[in-house]
Amino acid sequence: MTNTQIDSFIQKIEFDRQAVKVSFKSRDPFIGFFVNTRDYDDLKGKNFWRIISQSNIKSYLSSRDANLSRIFSGFEITKLKVVESIG
Repeated sequence: MTNTQIDSFIQKIEFDRQAVKVSFKSRDPFIGFFVNTRDYDDLKGKNFWRIISQSNIKSYLSSRDANLSRIFSGFEITKLKVVESIG
């Protein structure tokens, strides 16, 4: 996906509140949410995205530690879908 496609999707959801199923070309899909950090605009311009995986969501919500996220290339993302539950 392009950074424009991903950004358009993200603008329609709420950060830290709506979990997303992220599907990839070469790896298994997972549930997580996108994180808006200081480097968000810089990463977005390069089509890279910080995503907190489902296993780290509770820790992130209590600490707001961006180091719990991983950076993924938007070119590897094939589909984004909002899911009802993050737990």
